[in-house]
Amino acid sequence: MTVPSAGPDSPGTEADSIVLDAKGLRALAHPVRVQLVGLLRKYGPSTATRLAERLGVNSGTASYHLRQLGAAGFVEEDTERGNARERWWRSLHQMTELNDPELAEREPEAALAYLQSVAATYTLRTQRAVNELQTMPRTWRDTFDMSGWALRLTPEEAAALRQELRAVVDRYRRDTPEGLVKAPEGAERVAVITHLLPELDARAASAHPPAPQEATGTEMS
Repeated sequence: MTVPSAGPDSPGTEADSIVLDAKGLRALAHPVRVQLVGLLRKYGPSTATRLAERLGVNSGTASYHLRQLGAAGFVEEDTERGNARERWWRSLHQMTELNDPELAEREPEAALAYLQSVAATYTLRTQRAVNELQTMPRTWRDTFDMSGWALRLTPEEAAALRQELRAVVDRYRRDTPEGLVKAPEGAERVAVITHLLPELDARAASAHPPAPQEATGTEMS
């Protein structure tokens, strides 16, 4: 999982990506910490006070979680911006990877808490985009898309689909400092969030194909 700027195998480079180990996974097993890392990656360096305002928590809470993230290697103090009164923080990476199935099995509670936090963060980002849709310029509003398809795949086919989707994303410019320098005029940040969700509870219905009018595959744009 790859969590850009915020959520399995990652396109990224060693410089802009961090692979979770047990310590990192436990450190991120809290929704506020996942959101703090995401905000620093999206908006750049900030203070605990400003981050707290965005999250709707008090600055003491934000400061505590930033220190925990710092101890785990996700963020660091931005000494060039800070002063005696206010500490600034910045993210050390642009992506987080959880790509070790054995780690998730060894740390099931931390893995579940982390994934639940990521899912909640993705939901908030989607809702924010929907809420802002009507005020977006028409050219950007026309790019907005939410699509869903129901497929029947083997585990091997699902894994291949995952890799193919990532290969497509890899062809496009990353939202990194380097990507910003190379971006043409008019380029803006775009979030691409993919979900590959096994729905094993649907097996019972497999022996009774739905009538044409009941087909479950949908596309919403």
